Amino acid sequence: MSALVINAEDVHKSFHSLEVLKGINLTVAGGEVVVIMGPSGSGKSTFLRCLNHLEKIDRGRIEINGHFIGYRQASDGRLVEESDRKVARQRQEIGMVFQRFNLFPHMTVIENVMEAPIQVKGIARDVARQRALDLLEQVGLPEKAAVYPAKLSGGQQQRVAIARALAMDPKVMLFDEPTSALDPELVGEVLDTMKTLARTGMTMVCVTHEVGFAREVADRAVLMDEGVVVEEGKPEAFFSAPQHSRTKQFLSKIL
Repeated sequence: MSALVINAEDVHKSFHSLEVLKGINLTVAGGEVVVIMGPSGSGKSTFLRCLNHLEKIDRGRIEINGHFIGYRQASDGRLVEESDRKVARQRQEIGMVFQRFNLFPHMTVIENVMEAPIQVKGIARDVARQRALDLLEQVGLPEKAAVYPAKLSGGQQQRVAIARALAMDPKVMLFDEPTSALDPELVGEVLDTMKTLARTGMTMVCVTHEVGFAREVADRAVLMDEGVVVEEGKPEAFFSAPQHSRTKQFLSKIL
C-alpha cells in the first residue's frame, strides 16, 4: 500500500432536518480494500456518494489523491464549490458501481463501455474499442460485446457496469451494494470480478453485507450506524472479536 488516496475528515450531511452523517472520518491508502457495513439508514450509501460529490457535504472535507472533490480552497481557507465542468473532470478519477446497473439500453455492451472515454476524455474510437474489449475480457464477458443489456442477466449487467467504470482508468473504485439487486445465484460472479480487481491493486471502498467477500478480500472492515463510524479493524478481528456492543449486535444478525 502507498500514500492516502481517500482522506475524509469530519464529514457532515443532512437532508432537511435529518442529519445522516455526523462527522465521518475515514482514510484509505492506495491499494487498500475497505468494506463498509451497517444497517439500512446508517449513512453508508450517502457517505459513498459524498466521496465523489454526487451529494454535497455540509461540513468537513474530502480529498481524493491529494485534492478536493467538488471544492477548492480559497485564500482565506474557506472551501468554495467548483463549477460543474471542473467537478466532472475531478470525478474521472473515481469509478462508481451502483446497486442498479444503469446501462444505456439502446447501446450494445461494448458501446456502453466505450461511451465515457470517447465523450468525456476524447479518446479515439479505435483506442476506446480495444480498451473496452480488454476490459470485457477482464470481467469475463468478451463474447457479449455486441449484445444489448436487456439480453444479459443481472450479474452480467453488473459486470459490464464494472468494466464501464474501469474504462475511465479511475484511481479508486466505489461499490454501493453492487450485489443487493441480484438473484442469489448471480452474486458470486460479481464478487469474483471484484476479487480479481482487488488483486490488481485497485483501491476499493465497498458498501456490502457480503461477509465472505469482506473476510477474504478486505484489508479493513468498518461498521457505520446512525451516521457515525462505530468500529473499524482488520477483518479477522472485526468479525471474530468485535470490540463495540453495537458491532456485536449487528454481526449476530448477519453471520
